[in-house]
Amino acid sequence: MKTCLMRFCRLLCFALTVPLYVMELIGLYGFYKRLFPLLAYNITFSYNDKMHKTKRELFRNMGKFASPDGTLRLLEIGCGSGANFQFYPYGCLVVCADPNPHFERYLRISMAANEHLTFDRFLVVCGEDLEDVEDGSVDVVVCTLVLCSVRDVQQVLREIRRVLRPGGAFYFLEHVVSEPSSWTYFFQHVFGPLWYYLGDGCMITRATWKDIEAAGFCELHLNLIEAPEVTPLIRPHIMGYCIK
Repeated sequence: MKTCLMRFCRLLCFALTVPLYVMELIGLYGFYKRLFPLLAYNITFSYNDKMHKTKRELFRNMGKFASPDGTLRLLEIGCGSGANFQFYPYGCLVVCADPNPHFERYLRISMAANEHLTFDRFLVVCGEDLEDVEDGSVDVVVCTLVLCSVRDVQQVLREIRRVLRPGGAFYFLEHVVSEPSSWTYFFQHVFGPLWYYLGDGCMITRATWKDIEAAGFCELHLNLIEAPEVTPLIRPHIMGYCIK
């Protein structure tokens, strides 16, 4: 009964997204991609306040993956407006990558506010194709709230493994689908089609941990958490790191 109700409600919600689908089809949705970085930049402050302790715990051991010369070369995929910069170790050399070029304005604001880091470059690329990053050239790759919106999670993970040096680490913090028996799972599937457009391609029903577990890393440290004071639809999170 609950499954039938979920499918019916999802169909109604999907009907509401038809105008958005048409806008995307004829190219008008591109305006929202210009607006989205501003929205994301402002939401970042609230999310970081709520997740400050979690992010600090996630990145606390990142320094141990520095190269023998002491440099920590970090690639952040889906860097957005630079929400993670304050948590990175002193002297870290950061390469930023994001498919949306309109984030650059807000990214530079974050760069100026985090003088403890050295910034290399900003690449306008998607995570599935990091051709501008050489094989084995970085010590650490970071993705936070990114794998929910890429086209091909497995291809992104293959690219991450390619650019990481042997012994390098991939850090992640992602919202994921809830337990099937929960009401959160119910509403994630009902509002998923609408969230996709409002979140610039964000999918709230992905079991991302399965892709990470199957990606072929030598060592995996993964935890399932409930994000504090976050919108219930994206409260289930996974966090951790993998070693190549």
